[in-house]
Amino acid sequence: MKTSIARKVLMALSGFFLLLFLLQHFVINFSSVISVEGFNKVSHFMGTNPIIQYGIQPILLIGVLFHLGMGIYLDVANRKARNVKYAMNKPGENSSWWSRNMIITGITIMLFLGLHFYDFWFPEINTKFILGDMSGLNGHGEFRYWEELHHKFVDPIRVGIYCLSFVFLALHLLHGFQSAFQSVGFNHTRYTPVIKKLGNIYAICIPLGFIFIAVYHYVSQ
Repeated sequence: MKTSIARKVLMALSGFFLLLFLLQHFVINFSSVISVEGFNKVSHFMGTNPIIQYGIQPILLIGVLFHLGMGIYLDVANRKARNVKYAMNKPGENSSWWSRNMIITGITIMLFLGLHFYDFWFPEINTKFILGDMSGLNGHGEFRYWEELHHKFVDPIRVGIYCLSFVFLALHLLHGFQSAFQSVGFNHTRYTPVIKKLGNIYAICIPLGFIFIAVYHYVSQ
C-alpha cells in the first residue's frame, strides 16, 4: 500500500515538473510571435547554456520517460486491481472520458513528442554536438532559430498534427493538473475548487496558445 502511494506521489511530482517545463516552453515559443530578435536570443541562450544543456535537459528527458513509464504501470495496476469491470460501473456516468483514458492521451502526447524531437531536437543535437557548430547562425550570418521554427509550419498536414496533439494535451491536463495535487495529499474544501479552476484554465489556455503559435506561423508564410 505504501509503495503504491509512493509511486503515485512520484508520478505527481514528475507531473509538476513537466507542468513547469511546459509553461516555460510556451513562453519561449510565444515570443516567436512577438519578436524575431527576442526569440532568437532566448533560443540561443537556452541552446548553448551548459547548465541547461548538460544539467536540466537530461533531467527533463528522464522526467518525461519516468512520467510515461510510471503512468503506464499505474494504469495497468489499477485495471488489475478492479474487481468489477468498467461496464458494470457505468464509468461514463461517474467520470469524464479524459479522466478514464489518461493513458491514451498520454501515449498520444508521447507520439507527438517523437515528431517534435524529429523536427527540432534531433537537428539541434546534430548541429551542436555532432557537427560542432554552437554559433546558432545560418549561412547569412544571422541567428537561424526563428527561421527554422517558421519553416516547420509551412506544411498544413504537420500543422494539423500539431494542433490535434495539443487537443489531446488539453484533455490530459484537464484531469492531470488536479490529480497531481490530490496524489500529494492536498485536499482542502476551500482551496481545492480554486486549484481545479486554475487547472482548467491552464489545461485550456496553454495548449490553445501552442495551437495559436502553429497557426500563426502557417498563415504568415
